[in-house]
Amino acid sequence: MSAKAKNEKVKNDKPAENEGPMSGKAYEKELRRLHGELVAMQEWVKHAGLKVCIVFEGRDGAGKGGAIKAIVERVSPRTFRVIALPAPSDREKSQMYVQRYLPHLPAGGEVVIFDRSWYNRAGVERVMGFCTEAEAQVFLSAVPKVEKAMVDSGIILIKFWLEVSEDEQTRRIKDRIDDPRKVWKLSPMDLKSYTRWYDYSRARDDMFQNSDTQWAPWIVVPSDDKRRARLNIIRHILDTVPYDKVKREKIKLPKRQKPGDYRDPLHPVTLVRQAY
Repeated sequence: MSAKAKNEKVKNDKPAENEGPMSGKAYEKELRRLHGELVAMQEWVKHAGLKVCIVFEGRDGAGKGGAIKAIVERVSPRTFRVIALPAPSDREKSQMYVQRYLPHLPAGGEVVIFDRSWYNRAGVERVMGFCTEAEAQVFLSAVPKVEKAMVDSGIILIKFWLEVSEDEQTRRIKDRIDDPRKVWKLSPMDLKSYTRWYDYSRARDDMFQNSDTQWAPWIVVPSDDKRRARLNIIRHILDTVPYDKVKREKIKLPKRQKPGDYRDPLHPVTLVRQAY
């Protein structure tokens, strides 16, 4: 099956009924199918030496982490690399702004996912005062040219913006406060950012105006329904990256060797406590 035909098959699947939250059963069934396609895409990326770069941006609590997890949970971390850079060091602050991101761009046979990216400058840095307005404007004028150079070098660049409603963002942030599994996701900066919804809206709109280009468009993902958002993101990746099935030899499990002179060891070992 050709890459075009394969991708048309994904595109033409009947979408789920978009009424009410998606059921867990329907979500898991479709996610399993799409995971199989992601693995096929992964093998083609390695085979053909494709370079894929996926950027995730969006409001706090929009579901970026969950979407990334849904993408990578069944593929190889040697092919799919997730980059989530910490705050820049003093040395990095003195560099050209995008410089610290460049070493992480994909080489042939790689898919690199940025959990937040160089667009920090257009978002949190601008809104929260970590850069000057002049620095933000310089970034916004330069970033289309940088991304054009990336695309011209053969990188398939996909940029997702996850958009969550005010009420749903509030619910999710409150959930982080109350859930010991999620409290690590909530920083003092998140709480400050929460108060500045419309400042972020203006920054987002300006970012779209300046960096939504023909060669690197923004793909906006409504994410109040996390399950639908994750599936739609994966399907968009499959629609965008050209791939075909890599032919593999039929696998037959070989026989194990015979024990020969091997004997079970006499040295005692410490077993994990069988608590479950």
